[in-house]
Amino acid sequence: MTNIPETGRTPRVRIRLVVLQVLVFSLLLTLGGRLWYMQIRNGQEYAEEASRNRVQQVVQPAVRGSILDARGVPLADNETRLVVSASRTELMKMKDDGKGVLTRLAGVLGLAPKEVMDKVRLCDADTPQPCWNGSPYQPIPVTDEATPKQALQIRERAEDFPGITAEPTAVRRYTAPGGARTAQVLGYLSPVTDQEIEKAKHSDSPFLRSDQVGRSGLERTYDKELRGKAGITRYEVDHLGRVLGEARRDPARPGSNVVTSIDARVQAVAEYELNEAMKAARKEFDRNTKRKYEADSGAVVVMEAKTGRIVAMASLPDYDPNAWVGGISAKDYAKLTGEKSNFPLLNRAIQGQSAPGSIFKVIPTTAAVNAGYRFNGRYDCSSSYSIGDRSFSNFESKGYGMIDLGRALEVSCDTVYYRLAHEEWRKDGGTKPKKNAKDVFYTTARQFGLGKETGIDLPNEVKGRVPDRRWKQDYWEANKDAWCEQGKKNGSYTERIAYENCVSFKDLRAGDSVNYSIGQGDTLVTPIQMATIYAALSNGGTLYTPSVGKAVVSPDGRTVDEIKPKARGKLPVDRKLLEQMGDALAGVATRGTAAWRFGGWPQDKIPMHAKTGTAEVYGKQTTSWFATYTKDYAIVMTIAQGGTGSGASGPAVRNIYDALYGLDKQGNQDLTRALLPQPQTALPKIQPDGTIDAPPVQPYKPGRPSGAVAKPKS
Repeated sequence: MTNIPETGRTPRVRIRLVVLQVLVFSLLLTLGGRLWYMQIRNGQEYAEEASRNRVQQVVQPAVRGSILDARGVPLADNETRLVVSASRTELMKMKDDGKGVLTRLAGVLGLAPKEVMDKVRLCDADTPQPCWNGSPYQPIPVTDEATPKQALQIRERAEDFPGITAEPTAVRRYTAPGGARTAQVLGYLSPVTDQEIEKAKHSDSPFLRSDQVGRSGLERTYDKELRGKAGITRYEVDHLGRVLGEARRDPARPGSNVVTSIDARVQAVAEYELNEAMKAARKEFDRNTKRKYEADSGAVVVMEAKTGRIVAMASLPDYDPNAWVGGISAKDYAKLTGEKSNFPLLNRAIQGQSAPGSIFKVIPTTAAVNAGYRFNGRYDCSSSYSIGDRSFSNFESKGYGMIDLGRALEVSCDTVYYRLAHEEWRKDGGTKPKKNAKDVFYTTARQFGLGKETGIDLPNEVKGRVPDRRWKQDYWEANKDAWCEQGKKNGSYTERIAYENCVSFKDLRAGDSVNYSIGQGDTLVTPIQMATIYAALSNGGTLYTPSVGKAVVSPDGRTVDEIKPKARGKLPVDRKLLEQMGDALAGVATRGTAAWRFGGWPQDKIPMHAKTGTAEVYGKQTTSWFATYTKDYAIVMTIAQGGTGSGASGPAVRNIYDALYGLDKQGNQDLTRALLPQPQTALPKIQPDGTIDAPPVQPYKPGRPSGAVAKPKS
């Protein structure tokens, strides 16, 4: 056995000790650096995360404010329903994650187990609806339609349903007083999205995951006022999610009430009469298309002439807003949005745009006078008017000889306006416009408020269209490639049109101007635009911003924020011309194209002014328009593919006026039967406890207006 000298072993031991010391020092340095990074560099961030992990919040939804009509009748309020909810926190503590409990619950509620389980799962990027988008510590609603018997079963057998509650809860309700659904005006609610939560995070009104928000109509416009502020209870929890105690409680604050200018009684009449007019139109034969009219959609607006406030607004087809309460089913959603639905979610009073036909003629009449033509001058109302090899006919090819502009409005003579528009087009240089072309017919339309939104307090209003030179150029640039590719000079009708558009659409042609002068061609308007115009003709020329909201009132009724009428412009019409056109429009109702619909009307007591319109639409049947006003109201109705203005819309508009003023067909007025002989001015009173003494509204029946004013006592 050989002995290794002591002096040879010592260096190796020392090297090993040095390596070990370096390793230990490196580990200590790494640990110290990590501690510095976590506690100093990112200490605040981790502290906040730790704080969030310790405190979880449970939300108590605020009671949403009501939407009321002008007399305080609820159009949208809340009702108490038995809501069955599941505590996901409790379910996750069970061995089967609560599947057994949810299966038993489905049996009691008469639902499929999968349907119940889907509702209590949490939403994420890979989880489709239905799912829960709120806090996992929040009770998750399973149904808001539980019966008392079902709720009693759940409560009596609490040991079989741990984590399940059945409690009365306030749920949105759309009341349809007197049958007035007011669907597109009211809108509907649906759960808030992650994007909306993120966007509103730093605003003065942030969203909670449990919030329901307005998606259309008044529910959307006044969502912030209606929503109120949810109550929040904060609980301290450990790392396993077990509640240790309550940290803080902020009580819920109910939302404010929105009082509207809608009168539920008049709304019921408007909806009924529009529907009846469309049904009647479908029975009439269209000689042009050799089939009955389709009358597939329509709208009517009843507006206060002196304020622009909306008394009634109906759009068909419509829908039941209650379908959205508690979450809409896939089947119902398809019915509202599918290709065969005809899109009932659209509010055609503000989103339906079409050529206006002859109700537009008040605009070229004004344009002609402002261009220097005399209102009482003599103009040839021939049966047709020719430009080159193209002939433009008067309606039904009827001529009236030499007439003035007032008579042209009364009998709706197209050829008078053809001549005036063609002459002005030539003065402006035709297809080669002068540098400072006046284009007075187009400029006047914009002065009347067309080609832009009216500003009504409802979302998604459309602008319509004034097809002037600027629009023609922009539209040509956007479509020229497709037209030039499709067009053929000697091809089919569609190909020839595409070729013509490719070559010359950018030019304002003579045919464009004459078609425009009678509200045809590329001109598009909405019913709300035409209602504001006819209201302005009634009130002396002021264009008001139309409004549905009248006041926002606090839940206890103490704070009232009234929404005042706002003027947004004046018609380019002096007093003399207003009077002249007013006389002519009164003549339309007494001896012109609408006279047969206003037989027996008390013209001496309640002067009626009207204009009929029948707009031609390529590939479809004619659109019916009827525009009217008295000293109190303007009413405009339109029915797509419905026929003539006076034929399809006239009777319905007359019936709405009869209900407003309490008139029979002989023109006798009975104020005890009148719904609203004068516009409503006073606001309804809301009691300190939030209750409203609202009058009842009876369903409307022709000849018996709903909820008419009571007969005065002798």
